Amino acid sequence: MGLKNWRRINRIITYVLLIIGIGIVAVPFWYMAVTSLKPQAYIFEMPPRLWPSFVSLDNYTKALGTDLFGLYFMNSLFVAVVTTMVTVFVSALLAYAFARLQFPGKEVLFYMLLLGMMIPPVMLIIPQFLVAKSLDLLDKFSGLILVYVSMNLALQTFLLRGFFESIPIELEEAALIDGASRWTIFWRIVIPLSKAGLAVVTIFTFLFSWDEFPWAHVAMKETTKRTLPIAIALFQSQHLTEWGQVFAASIVALIPVVIVFVIFQRFFVGGISTSGLKG
Repeated sequence: MGLKNWRRINRIITYVLLIIGIGIVAVPFWYMAVTSLKPQAYIFEMPPRLWPSFVSLDNYTKALGTDLFGLYFMNSLFVAVVTTMVTVFVSALLAYAFARLQFPGKEVLFYMLLLGMMIPPVMLIIPQFLVAKSLDLLDKFSGLILVYVSMNLALQTFLLRGFFESIPIELEEAALIDGASRWTIFWRIVIPLSKAGLAVVTIFTFLFSWDEFPWAHVAMKETTKRTLPIAIALFQSQHLTEWGQVFAASIVALIPVVIVFVIFQRFFVGGISTSGLKG
């Protein structure tokens, strides 16, 4: 068999594997979207349909119009946006310090920071609760935001440090010779050249803070302070058999995630390939 035929077979195998992978990922989302458009009487019909025989928006109307859904949505949006902004800013400062500055114990401090990546977040809930209670941060958005920022800093600093180290140091040295300060170099040179890495950090942080459930469930007991993941979980328990409404609420919850990814996706692939994930 010739080299040309081998390349053709490899290409076919690659396409088949990609199609299978896309199917595994896309089918559950498609089924969720289809179910959200079905009346309750058609949800469990057999065999399942990939498109509803009768399309209805009642599930969206009921889901969005009950249980303070809009308030929960805005709560999640506020927490996710503020968490993302603070995390990107602080992790960028930390990453630049670890990438470019020289100070005693730099590597030791960096690896101590990375220890946070090795501890499962669920194991930290009790210590976080005790600290938040002592600081009077329970049932407050600031309690969610501070915990989310602390849980994201290690990973995002690791990613950005690898990205900053890939920027030619000659650019910074030339700016230093011209009299620029480190702060000026950081804002005028490093940040503009790091859009891809910052996009990766933004997407990862937003996804985490938007979807996080365990700590939000523990820390927020006041009804008006709940975030969207809690609302959907409680909504499911209150309407156990009304899966159309549950899936409709879940589809709406995906909208901000899709918007964030669409905005930053052109930087995402390049950022992953040149960030700390590269090794």
